[in-house]
Amino acid sequence: MTAHEELTLLGAHADIPTDYDPGVLESFDNAHPERDYLVTLRCPEFTTLCPITGQPDFATMLISYIPNEKMVESKSLKLYLFSFRNHGDFHEDVTNIILNDLVKLMQPKYIEVKGLFVPRGGIAIHPFANWAHPDFGYAEKAASRLFEQLDD
Repeated sequence: MTAHEELTLLGAHADIPTDYDPGVLESFDNAHPERDYLVTLRCPEFTTLCPITGQPDFATMLISYIPNEKMVESKSLKLYLFSFRNHGDFHEDVTNIILNDLVKLMQPKYIEVKGLFVPRGGIAIHPFANWAHPDFGYAEKAASRLFEQLDD
């Protein structure tokens, strides 16, 4: 098996999921696991539904992580994020669900997810969630990044 044979969506037609589906997420091997480096994914077309009113909510999702052995494949991430379009959850829940699913997929050294939701009703909500793998010494950085959000 070549390094990328496990990727089934890249380069192929893929149906857009109609409801939340973490099963579409795929990963590939990090070619540089010996080096700490940051990957940032800016996803400006995220939509989900208000669980109470059913109205659409729009956001830019910012996902940054320091990979360990695995990395998220971007087309599968796009399809995964599309799967929230008909899914109803509060902004804070969606942000934490995305974080949890990516941690489960990759077990990165460090990861953070921030949702920059478009104001509705005059209020903008920007939830932030992060996680540090206990084996790599980023717990203190995770705590400091969480409190840095208070300054935004």
